Amino acid sequence: MAVAPLANAPAVFDLKSAALTLVALVLRTTDLALLAQELELRFGDAPDLFDQDPVAIDLSALREEPDPIDFAALIALLRRFKMVPVAAKGGSSAQMEAARAAGLTDAHDRAPARAETVVQEVVSEVVREVSVPGPANATVVIDKPLRSGQQVYAKGADLVVLAVVSFGAEVIADGHIHVYAPLRGRAMAGARGNTDARIFTTCMEPQLVAIAGIYRTTETELPADVLGRPAQVRLDGERIVIEALKS
Repeated sequence: MAVAPLANAPAVFDLKSAALTLVALVLRTTDLALLAQELELRFGDAPDLFDQDPVAIDLSALREEPDPIDFAALIALLRRFKMVPVAAKGGSSAQMEAARAAGLTDAHDRAPARAETVVQEVVSEVVREVSVPGPANATVVIDKPLRSGQQVYAKGADLVVLAVVSFGAEVIADGHIHVYAPLRGRAMAGARGNTDARIFTTCMEPQLVAIAGIYRTTETELPADVLGRPAQVRLDGERIVIEALKS
């Protein structure tokens, strides 16, 4: 029986558009044992790197692969590393059908991906997206500390942060990122493919840094001339470079 809405009754939900980009895992093998070994090697020492982050599985590198993908086992494997697979993209018709049967939805690109594992705009507890109307205001300034779970995204702009970026917090910008305080969380500059973007901080202690989708985690301790010191992050071809700032 249909129920008619009450006149003047408050709405119990709203529908809004949301442009949220996910962590994209570019899968390059159907061998899940090999994948598990590589995940453990790269992320085993950083158990909090992915804190229930939603993940899109990019199948474009396996589109011509004849071997089937065990999506149920793949999803379980990624969940072991605190990733939450929610979508797939780029696969063949058979692969995408199998992904959908496993409960994954179709993901669509909104920004270029350039690395084997691409970390871009991650959905967190608190998201502040700041749109910039024109070049005259192409810098966003944040003067309050960012705690774990918070995220700031400077859309179409550089980002300047005047307080600590705590472990578990994220700062993202389409341009450069400047942190005039300890950088302990994740910083992603050039989020929409700007390979000339850089990250600067007066105290380099990041959980993760990325330029134009190419990233580096810091489960391996940074060199003494960089760790806890003024430093910058830039791209050299396809390689992340972290180096001390010269006074």
